[in-house]
Amino acid sequence: MIKVADIAKRFDATVEGGDPRAPITGVAGIREAGAGDLTFLSDKRYRGSAAKTCATAMLAPMDWRDATNAAVVRVPNPEAAFMSVAECFAPPVEPAIPGVHETAVIGRDVDLGAGVSIGPHCVVGNGCRIGCNSVLVANCVLGAHVTIGADCCFYPMVSVREHCRLGDRVVLHNGVVIGSDGFGYHATDDGWRKIPQTGIVVMGDDIEIGANTAVDRARFGVTRIENGVKIDNLVQIAHNVTIGAHSAIAGMSALAGSSMLGRNVQMGGNSAVSGHLQVGDGAVVAGRAGVTKDVAPGQFVSGFPAMPHDRELRMQANVMRLPHLKKRVAELEQRIRELERKESS
Repeated sequence: MIKVADIAKRFDATVEGGDPRAPITGVAGIREAGAGDLTFLSDKRYRGSAAKTCATAMLAPMDWRDATNAAVVRVPNPEAAFMSVAECFAPPVEPAIPGVHETAVIGRDVDLGAGVSIGPHCVVGNGCRIGCNSVLVANCVLGAHVTIGADCCFYPMVSVREHCRLGDRVVLHNGVVIGSDGFGYHATDDGWRKIPQTGIVVMGDDIEIGANTAVDRARFGVTRIENGVKIDNLVQIAHNVTIGAHSAIAGMSALAGSSMLGRNVQMGGNSAVSGHLQVGDGAVVAGRAGVTKDVAPGQFVSGFPAMPHDRELRMQANVMRLPHLKKRVAELEQRIRELERKESS
């Protein structure tokens, strides 16, 4: 348990209103928070909820001036500050027990680093290398000659196919598949002929991938994910894709074969990039956008086909005017017909 004053001290701030000695026993969203909770306000869409919140204390931006019954602690970045405090209330994670579970199957010539934990019903193929303190929770499958770095965590039902290489501190959530065959076929008179997918997946350090996401092995060469990349659930990464360091991809997005993302790229949910395209460093692809041509570094694109966001907003505004324009055109056509009748009479 911590007090409101303790939170303010942590961020070199002061407490405005409320009781600085009041205990904080949990964290919650601004709408759901109750007595004893700390909440935060960072999105202007929730400013109206601040007056109604039942939270004991609220982290607010420096320029916030509206009314609330909660004690207010002003910070430059309320969301980041809230995350920092929330860590104090996170339930403790049960530590993995080093060793190999009796139901696991371990192949020949496997190298397990110190402190590695292999859980129930895992399968580790021949020639695999697993770094120190990495954890395979349960029902994970590593193909032959897979290399995994130190301090990784693979949750249940993760599969990493043969010869793929993963760095340190990689987190793969339930159902992630790394190194499945790319979607490669050649049309023949007799139907589709499969193109051999002979490449691998290479991943850097500090990567986290959400549940049921697939990263395909390269047709030849490497599908590459660089350091610090974060990928959400249900994302498709096709063969020979490159994702630059510290990029972030939201759920249900897709990258087609041989597309390349630069560093620090952000892709919104349900967005997509066509094959063999490049998205430059620091670019932002809005949710549901469909990228059909290269995106310049730092550009913000949206819509389908994706275009500069300000242009797409103007286009959408014009679309909203179509009913009015349709009515206006009908009125003008009627006036033309009336003038033609007068001229002919």
